[in-house]
Amino acid sequence: MGFTANDVKAAIISGKTALGIEFGSTRIKAVLVGEDNAPIASGAHDWENRLENNIWTYSEDDIWTGLQDSYTKMAEDVKSKYDVTLETVGAIGFSAMMHGYMPFDKEGTLLVPFRTWRNTITEKASEKLTEVFQYHIPQRWSIAHLYQAILNEEEHISKIDFFTTLEGFIHWKLTGQKVLGIGEASGMFPIDTDTKNYNQEMIAKFDELVAKDVELPWKLNDILPKVLLAGQDAGVLTEEGAKLLDVSGNLKAGIPLCPPEGDAETGMVCTNSVAKRTCNVSAGTSVFANIVLDKNLSKIYEEIDLVCTPTGNLVAMVHCNNCTSDLNAWVNIFKEFSESFGIEVDMNKLFSTLYRKALEGDKDCGNLLAYNYFSGEHLTNFEEGRPLIVRTPESKFNLANFMRVNLMTSLSTLKIGCDILLKEEKVGLDKIYGHGGLFKTKGVGQGLLAAAMNAPVTVMETAGEGGAWGIAVLASYMVNKEDGETLDDYLNNKVFAGQQGETMEPDPEDVKGFDIFIERYTKGLSIERAAVDSLK
Repeated sequence: MGFTANDVKAAIISGKTALGIEFGSTRIKAVLVGEDNAPIASGAHDWENRLENNIWTYSEDDIWTGLQDSYTKMAEDVKSKYDVTLETVGAIGFSAMMHGYMPFDKEGTLLVPFRTWRNTITEKASEKLTEVFQYHIPQRWSIAHLYQAILNEEEHISKIDFFTTLEGFIHWKLTGQKVLGIGEASGMFPIDTDTKNYNQEMIAKFDELVAKDVELPWKLNDILPKVLLAGQDAGVLTEEGAKLLDVSGNLKAGIPLCPPEGDAETGMVCTNSVAKRTCNVSAGTSVFANIVLDKNLSKIYEEIDLVCTPTGNLVAMVHCNNCTSDLNAWVNIFKEFSESFGIEVDMNKLFSTLYRKALEGDKDCGNLLAYNYFSGEHLTNFEEGRPLIVRTPESKFNLANFMRVNLMTSLSTLKIGCDILLKEEKVGLDKIYGHGGLFKTKGVGQGLLAAAMNAPVTVMETAGEGGAWGIAVLASYMVNKEDGETLDDYLNNKVFAGQQGETMEPDPEDVKGFDIFIERYTKGLSIERAAVDSLK
């Protein structure tokens, strides 16, 4: 459309913008978009989860400080670029890393520290609920955390008045509305895709199951957030909420908010993969693939989660807890090495140089083996992780193979899960879109993902924008959609029109090399098990 700086300034002043804020695992990002949905300002705040009493968590103080800092930096970016003090926006949306567990009492007090998706402490609950529902309930889902707390006879369970996820919590505190977008809600409790609400048969089974063990003052329907679809009204920013978000006091109340969604769903939006037979792969601290199904799966798979698009279509998700954490740790070792010689290092250049080095390695990584398990990995049945690199005296140990094995292992659990869908279930797939940090260096992560999936992979120009942009687009859709305009149509016609992205076909030799590596990887899982058992 070619908006000028003056056009953008006018849009900011008149509130023809949308703001998206996403809480990722390591960064909270705020992105403001203009009338054409292109980013016009942003701000970010780095944060890190911590292991406390064997629980991965972030404190409430971390949450609010991070939210306010990212908003303040975005508002400062607006001021420096357009000389405007930000007082209003057209719509706001919040997103966060998926699921986890935040239970509250009647006064709105958090009863236990936030339990994030990263925890693998709900195995018994996950197994029992999967058996009772005949529907796979992953360990990170909110209902698994709730039931595990009941099994553990935790003191807080009788006091629960409401439980939600991170973005549901923030949305509630800023609007007073206890709601969730259907995609994120589908990771709290299974969704009936016909009614676009929680599966009531399973809710009845849950209440019956719990009643056998404990008498509680609530039924499950009483404490779950309300389910909303993309485009539906999810409340407005209250006076109190405006002060919580903008510590400067400039932001005015009354701004509409869209349903809060998870990072899986914002990933679908920012890669234009909410339509059936599309897939998006998000690769950062964790990695997951979402394939929008055009048919139901033939049976339950422990490795496959069933979630929803923001519009309520069924999605097969392969989610792996570990992706780039160990890879980033190794890159930091090279940074330290360089700095010990007095060489200042540009991290973007270091990442891209080392990533490209991997392309010179042997297709099967020269008989090297690595496990990037920084935390537990449910897909391969590990409750804890021990990052490892293993080789034989005959392995070809050089920098290229070292980088290649660390990149390939970051996609290996994903490949194991996706092979079930693509090879066993013969799931229909027209397009795969990649986004996230792993794809920043052109052609490296993208080429290896194409090899892992044995399918073409497209990376859009917007892939680097991430989930904060995705939730800003959902906020924009809510206030700007025409009558009857679906999210699919809005994305195709108003957001991605004319964008092709870059597509890489799988290299047959890379595919063969990845298959050889996966065989080695699967056989070597007993090494990882020994490391977990031996190194306490």
